[in-house]
Order: sequence, then C-alpha cells, then structure tokens
Amino acid sequence: MKLNPALLFAIFPVILAAFALPSETGSRATADGAIARATRIPSSFRWNSTGALIAPKNDGRRVDGIKDPSVVFYDGRWHVFATTAVNGGWSMVHLTFTDWNQAGNAAFNYLDQSGIGSGYTAAPQVFYFAPQKLWYLVYQNNNAAYSTNPDINNPKGWTAAKTFYSRRPSIIDQNIGSGYWVDMWVICDASNCHLFSSDDNGHLYRSQTSLANFPNGFGEPVIAMRDTKERLFEASNVYRTEDGYLLLVEAIGTDGRRYFRSWTAAAIAGPWTALADTESNPFARANNVAFPNGQWTKDISHGEMLRSGYDQTLTISSCNIRYLYQGLSPTASGDYNRLPYRLALLTQNNSPC
Repeated sequence: MKLNPALLFAIFPVILAAFALPSETGSRATADGAIARATRIPSSFRWNSTGALIAPKNDGRRVDGIKDPSVVFYDGRWHVFATTAVNGGWSMVHLTFTDWNQAGNAAFNYLDQSGIGSGYTAAPQVFYFAPQKLWYLVYQNNNAAYSTNPDINNPKGWTAAKTFYSRRPSIIDQNIGSGYWVDMWVICDASNCHLFSSDDNGHLYRSQTSLANFPNGFGEPVIAMRDTKERLFEASNVYRTEDGYLLLVEAIGTDGRRYFRSWTAAAIAGPWTALADTESNPFARANNVAFPNGQWTKDISHGEMLRSGYDQTLTISSCNIRYLYQGLSPTASGDYNRLPYRLALLTQNNSPC
C-alpha cells in the first residue's frame, strides 16, 4: 500500500513520542523546561490551621518558646521532638500523646536528662533506621549531630551526641558568609542516605553516604540549590511521595514573615522543579491558610509533615497532608532567643484525592 506523504508527516511525531527515551529525571521535559509528571500533589495549596496546640509549661524551666518540631506516629502514639528556647540557651524536649486534642496536656521530657546532656542542641529530626533497628535523633550542636535510642518511649535512653563530620565542611565555610550552619535533615532511599542542611545565606547543601555505611562516611556536601538568603533561608524538609520526592524550604517574605516554598523531583539528588514556590503561590503562608478559630500567627515557620510511616524513607501520603509548624503572635517582638513560638497543625483542604 502506498502511503500519502502528508499522512506520514502527520503521524511521524506521534511515532517518535511513543518510542522516546525517558529523561535523566525519569520524566519528560516540556518546551519551557518544566517537568511534566503525573502527580497527586497539587500545584497550589490551601490549609486550615488549628490554634496553638503545644506551648511552654510553667514547670520551673522558664522556657520562652517551643520550636522546630519533628513528629512520628508509632505504636498508637504521636511522638513530638522540639527545640526549647530559653534566654541564653537552646535545648530539646520530647512529648507523647494519643490524640492531638491531648497535645497541650502532654508531659515534657527534657532531653538534657538523657545521654545528650546539657549544652547547645536544637532543631531535632526523628526517624527509625530499620537496618539497625534504632531510632535516630538528628540535630545541630554547632555541627551535624545525632543520638540513637532503641526505644522511642524512653526519653532518657538517647546516647551522647556524635557528629557526621569532624569539622564543618569547607564548602560551607566558603559560602556561609555571616550565616549559620543549621537544620540538618536525613532521608534515605534504597541505596543511600542523604544529609541536607542550610546556611541562612541562600544555600541548601546535600551530602550522602551508603545505606550500609550510615551514619558514617558522609562525603563533602554539594550545593543542591541556591537563591537569595531570604528566598532560601532554612528548615528544609524532604519527603518521599507516591510520585517521587517533595522538598520544602522556609523563606522570609517581603513583609518579613516566614513561609514555605516547595519543589518536586524524581530522585533525592534532584534536579528540583518548582511546585508552589512564590509568595503569591506558596506551599504554606498566611495568605493560603485559614484560621477557623482566629488568626493567631502570621508566620508559618519551621515544622514537619505528619508521615504515613516512621522509618528512614520519610514517606508521606499526598492525599492526607498535615504539617506541624511553629508560629507566634503577630505582635511578638524582642530578643530572637525569647520569641514565644508555639506549635500548631495545618491540614490541607484542597487535596485532589
């Protein structure tokens, strides 16, 4: 049969598309460079927020603020780890409860009573490292530190701090300027564990080691992303989703208020594609959060997703996104170390599922 040349020209692009090889990210690049990927995560978000759920207690510790939460659900209970801000110092606390309406009454277990001891510690991240059957608490202590515990229900069982590096890596020294090396975050895939961190100067760093070698063997970090220090500030989170990975980074808005930007990727190493990453279309900011009980904060700051699991893969369900965050009264002012941060919970109200 003789084919019409015009018909050949019409069907040739379709044939090419059918046999096209996937790109390096496992997805197809569109003409404008964006990544076209099927995903259940929307490109814009809307949230409802509770009022403050967790606040300092009148227990003699004179804590001014509760900050930087990390959270897992394990064995029928929520476990929250957070920074305690006290005039002149930072430390960490653990609390546990079965339901969020009980969070405000949960006892505070101060982790300076564990092997971690006293001294500067902050910004905890908790996960269960299944290959070793150990809980890990990753945090900052002027280095990238961690402690382990076989039993998350025993707040005194955390070991003394060890560090992933013997000193601050040279690439951070070269780029940090007047910033601080902060907010360490670990996530693992089937082969490697990745350590993210920020410098309050517009750089997001990533380093990695093998799953078998963790927590040892982290190499020199690379710069995973860069921007102005206001647009790429600190408090990075990375999660595994049904379709790849989701990255969140806290930013400082033009109004001075904190909010979160977001990106997606097919692999933890990136490349990262913008999702909801502007002040007008943020991941979470006061302009896309409703406060049914009254707006108690204009800052949506350092926090953590409520995960669907608790292991080192940091898996979340994109059909049920909830985010525990720190906020504070819009009228609060004064010494940064004494700002009265509280913890509250966002629930997405525009899920596509």
